[in-house]
Amino acid sequence: MKVTSIRKVIKILGPGLITGASDDDPSGIATYSQAGAQFGLATLWTALITFPLMAAIQGMCARIGLVTSQGLAATLRQHYPRSFLYVMLFLSFPAITLNIGADIQGMGAVCHMIFPAVSVSVFCIIITFLLIVVIIRYPYQKIAAILKWLCASLLLYIIVPFLVEQHWGLVARNTFIPVIHFDKAFASIIVAILGTTISPYLFYWQATMEAEDRIHHHIIVVDKKILNSMKVDVNTGMLFSNIVMFFIILATGTVLYPAGIRQIDTVDQAAKALEPLAGKLTYLIFATGVLGTGLLAIPVLTGAQSYMLAETLGWTEGLDKKFSQAKPFYISIIISLLVGLLLQFSGISPLKALLYTAILYGVTAPVLIAVILHIGNNKEIMKTNTNSWFSNLLGILTLIIMTTAAVALIWFQLN
Repeated sequence: MKVTSIRKVIKILGPGLITGASDDDPSGIATYSQAGAQFGLATLWTALITFPLMAAIQGMCARIGLVTSQGLAATLRQHYPRSFLYVMLFLSFPAITLNIGADIQGMGAVCHMIFPAVSVSVFCIIITFLLIVVIIRYPYQKIAAILKWLCASLLLYIIVPFLVEQHWGLVARNTFIPVIHFDKAFASIIVAILGTTISPYLFYWQATMEAEDRIHHHIIVVDKKILNSMKVDVNTGMLFSNIVMFFIILATGTVLYPAGIRQIDTVDQAAKALEPLAGKLTYLIFATGVLGTGLLAIPVLTGAQSYMLAETLGWTEGLDKKFSQAKPFYISIIISLLVGLLLQFSGISPLKALLYTAILYGVTAPVLIAVILHIGNNKEIMKTNTNSWFSNLLGILTLIIMTTAAVALIWFQLN
């Protein structure tokens, strides 16, 4: 690829790349690490499955944001019963807040692991207030630029598997030939991977960021060129996210699993377990990646939640606004961060927080995917930019898989 072509692609990348990269947050890293530690390479094939599903749904959300110039919550408020929107918010908010708290805990634990003289709680407080200052102080364009560069921290996870000996034939077999175990533990980890990669908060964030990008770039008509650029951005972001997931499972599956380490509850446990087995460099790379992904993901989580609330209640919104221009919007961000911080002092373990998050995401995702499909095919809303038959096919497949996952998740919790 020519240098000019690479520059063009980099210029196009924005909301899709940030959304995809933020999906690999500390909570996601813990899930992927557990998959590798518990089942070795047996779940590598999931990366091939989740990529097209993520790309299809996030692409629909991006198109909705571009065409309507508003976020998903605003579209739901305008065209669907208010009661439905309120139910979605009621189920989404606890899940997002728990996710924020689990990510803050993960980052604090990793910082403590590197600098043991300072407690986890102190690091959690420092990280929380650092994020509050950055989100309030800097406008959207600067935050987006910062988030875009933080995506590079995820590249560290691609390095890790190459630091240890690999049997690439075995890796290829587990990647392209699905291995399925019909037991509760395996089904639970598959459900956890799906819930981590296809999360409702990403739907809201994607639509809102595309709408804001349209406003910032003064796009009057959404033509084929704009839509094609959006597709490149979204597909690149989702591919990047799944590649990182693949390599985290590969790293932990080839290092922790053979060593008999089967239980990973937090990201710092994964890093600690890697150190004696794969060396100091691997341990530091893994830990540094957690901090970068946390700083990337938490603004997305808090931003998605605040945009949802603002669009529902008609508040002035936008990360490009000053605090004085959108006080309720920014106050909701501050509250979500502080409530997330309280998780560290509540006695709720990150593992339990992730479990509750997965349950709530699992309940809301299928319903929201069905509505996104309906919006994407609604000519009154989307005009001439309705879903293609291929997008609908992938969307329906995602709906079926996520519904099955939700039912399985609830069944396993009750039995």
